[in-house]
Amino acid sequence: MSKTVVIDPLTRIEGHLAVELETETNRVVGARCSGEMFRGFEVVLVGRHPLDAQQLTQRICGVCPISHGTASVFAQEAAYGVAPPPAGRVVRNLILGANFLQSHILHFYHLSALDFVDVGALVSYRGSDPVLGQLKGWVEAQTASKSLYPAAPFLPHWDVKADAEFSRAALRHYVEALELRAVCHKMAAIFCGKIPHSTTLVPGGVTERITVEKLEAYRSLLRRVAAFVEGAYLPDVLAAAAAFPEYFRLGRRAEGFLSFGAFPESDHPGSAYLPPGALLEGQLTPFDPARITEDVGHSLYSSPSGLHPSLGRTDPAPDKHRAYSWVKAPRYGGQTMEVGPLARLLVAYRSGRVPEVTRELDATLKAVARPVSDLPSAMGRHLARAVEAKLLAERCAGWLDQLRPGEPAVRDFRLPLQGSGAGFVEAPRGALGHWLRIEKGVIASYQCVVPTTWNCSPRDDRGIPGPVEEALVGTYLADPGSPIEAARVVRSFDPCLACAVH
Repeated sequence: MSKTVVIDPLTRIEGHLAVELETETNRVVGARCSGEMFRGFEVVLVGRHPLDAQQLTQRICGVCPISHGTASVFAQEAAYGVAPPPAGRVVRNLILGANFLQSHILHFYHLSALDFVDVGALVSYRGSDPVLGQLKGWVEAQTASKSLYPAAPFLPHWDVKADAEFSRAALRHYVEALELRAVCHKMAAIFCGKIPHSTTLVPGGVTERITVEKLEAYRSLLRRVAAFVEGAYLPDVLAAAAAFPEYFRLGRRAEGFLSFGAFPESDHPGSAYLPPGALLEGQLTPFDPARITEDVGHSLYSSPSGLHPSLGRTDPAPDKHRAYSWVKAPRYGGQTMEVGPLARLLVAYRSGRVPEVTRELDATLKAVARPVSDLPSAMGRHLARAVEAKLLAERCAGWLDQLRPGEPAVRDFRLPLQGSGAGFVEAPRGALGHWLRIEKGVIASYQCVVPTTWNCSPRDDRGIPGPVEEALVGTYLADPGSPIEAARVVRSFDPCLACAVH
């Protein structure tokens, strides 16, 4: 019997997302994802001074502002004909790397882990850990209360099969992760002035000076984060994978992965530590920006559909017939593409260019006794994110060693009255592009295509669903009144709807 299940809003993500599921005998046969808010950054930027762009676009997101600021300065540098000195490039990698680490820790512990742990395991805790003791007291007080949903949203309303030892360890790390995220923010702020919304990211480099004190402060904080990632984050994700093996079968979709490449290690266009590329039907091809278009056939815009972002427009149409989302539908050569840590690592793995990616992915897959073909799944996305955090913590240490106190990190440039450029970077959640056109010294057009716009796109002009909509099909809901299985699939993508609707 057909039934419609609506999750509105989907909690423990960034922004406002509604998911509508069509089910037959409790199995999802169709899905629609709706971004429920219009923000209008692309409209606000028109007519502004070009140097406002890297500051205003960082406000698109409080979780990954560095990626937006970086994409904007990349686009402006292309328009101005300037590039940062080597130290400026390295400092940007350190800032972005710290932001990646913060975002990945946030996603697992504070957005997703509660899908896999049993908070009730605290009730039987008899140990002496003060943090777990405090958490136990809180759970006992909540369950003794007359609340309709005690300790919501932390006490699950579904069967949890994770063992008590794993659950308690993950909950202990949940609390510790709050402090580790602050540590990551401090790492980024050492070189970017403050976070969120850095004041030092500018076209031509970074305005913060490089000193011995800053290098050693970053190194000291990085050691703490690296130890947490290796000693807690990665083992907890492996334990979740062991407890929930069926999630290697759920959340799967047809192959189509895209990475813009991230963390350039020289002035050469092909020097990104995580390389760019498109992985489609088993073939890895070079990233070609000309193949990107955005459909709006089912999006709440009256703008022309199927345009390249350099020609794109943002004309809101809230009453548009048959449209159901404020998210546009990006396509690459007409194909739906998943972006994010899984896409980055699969592109790097297939390229064979990054030996440590191959080494760490193979070791992780061996630990869970899974082939690489199981990675494109809900659990595979969690594994990829944790592995990437470990790799970046190691790489940041290497970038630190490349810096010398006092060397210049920024170059001067001249603002043109006319110009255009595009900036491509990877945000923690995936491929991010900004397109800028300047006329008479002000911004004439500004378009962004962000990671969740790729992943949570609605149907395109041909009626083809976006990656999350596609990945939900086939999911079995044990209790349609509490569709936790679908929520786990969606959260594995780490959606940021605030970014997607920008």
